[in-house]
Amino acid sequence: MSSLNDKLAAALSSREKRRIRRRLPVSASPVLPSADFTSNDYLSLATSSTLRTAFQRALSTAPKILGSGGSRLLVPTPAHLALENRLERFFGAEKALLFNSGFDANVAFFSAIPQPGDVILYDEHIHASVHDGMGASRVDPSSLIKFSHNSVAALKRLLRKLLHERDDLRDGRASAFVAVESLYSMDGTFAPLHEIVHCVEELLPRNNGYVIVDEAHATGIYGPQGRGMVAALGLEGRVLARLHTFGKALAGSGAAILTTELIRDYLLNYGRPLIYTTTLTYANIIGVECAFDMLENGSAEVTQLALHLLDLSRYFLELLRPHLQSAPPELLCLPGHLRTDDHNDSTNSPSDTSNTSFPPPTPIIPLLTPHPHSLAAHLASLPQPLFTKAITWPTVPVGTSRVRVCLHAGHTRDDVRRLVDGIVDWVQAWVAREKEVERQWLNVAEGEGVGVWMESKL
Repeated sequence: MSSLNDKLAAALSSREKRRIRRRLPVSASPVLPSADFTSNDYLSLATSSTLRTAFQRALSTAPKILGSGGSRLLVPTPAHLALENRLERFFGAEKALLFNSGFDANVAFFSAIPQPGDVILYDEHIHASVHDGMGASRVDPSSLIKFSHNSVAALKRLLRKLLHERDDLRDGRASAFVAVESLYSMDGTFAPLHEIVHCVEELLPRNNGYVIVDEAHATGIYGPQGRGMVAALGLEGRVLARLHTFGKALAGSGAAILTTELIRDYLLNYGRPLIYTTTLTYANIIGVECAFDMLENGSAEVTQLALHLLDLSRYFLELLRPHLQSAPPELLCLPGHLRTDDHNDSTNSPSDTSNTSFPPPTPIIPLLTPHPHSLAAHLASLPQPLFTKAITWPTVPVGTSRVRVCLHAGHTRDDVRRLVDGIVDWVQAWVAREKEVERQWLNVAEGEGVGVWMESKL
């Protein structure tokens, strides 16, 4: 083997030994929707006959469906522009700009928009795409500053420290960007968006503080007509940019940044992930248009799917919590924000933020365990297999390994009961094995086993 091959193989071997080597998921047979607790198809639109029929009908009448011809800057793409105009109206945004993925959009924005001398403050759980964008930016690495997850107090302390130290931030010559997600994909936590926006406005009154919100996991589920948490809280005019993706709840592909006309124009000139790639195919655009038809037309189907999804989240936790009370917390537990029933009012709708039960439930539920591969393997080995995903470092911080459960509107309460039963079976089997090992050691210690063992060592 060459030196390069040796180094690559050694790195993979190291990950293999630590059980953090990534591989593509493999299944001997297609995963049934009722068994899928892994994908981000939250509204189950990927298997919706309504969306499928609308998509096929639109394909049959569209003038173009194959390819796109190249980069947006090389060829005119009226269908893409029409979708952007529609998104501007739907989300109440000044301008929209399409990207091939949410990853590309975040990299483009954070690599291009913050200028030399600016500062970026980011939640410690922000997506990897934001990190890649910041790393490619012209912002000094010392000005890329993380704050504790969802801690407005930590953000406020950091901003006050920066304002004390830097005249350019105080007088508005430099800008501060705050990067957060509305719903975090690994923890199922909601950002306190209203408090974050107020903090930035209060401490940076010269309008040089900017909040950027990644709505990837909230799009289609929360807010009026699925417009996301920014819209649910009425913050559309108080954030600089919102990212909405189409590949999760909307069963499509691609993403859009909602922002100002100036920033859109700047990204067309400096956003490398947009400039130097072939844009979304016409078929992609048609699929997204059909999904937004369902949202924009106030489809009762989509509304009911969202309500059912959040009801399943409540139900899953109601079933699981009593069992976890008797389980060793070091073996399996819920994260702190899900351990108690603080906001499970079943009358809430995804867009209702007027009551004390806000934030609403989430379809993302992490099961914290140091043995995530064992739990996921147990669930997949059941007579009716259930597919979940073991998540470990480096995707999540060391010591926070988990099985991430993603609920879908296509699930039933029976599906959820099967999942809870499988989790409980795994816990009971693990505890029973631990007790049996302990019993065997006690027998050895209390019986002739100790003498036999000592004699064998003499």
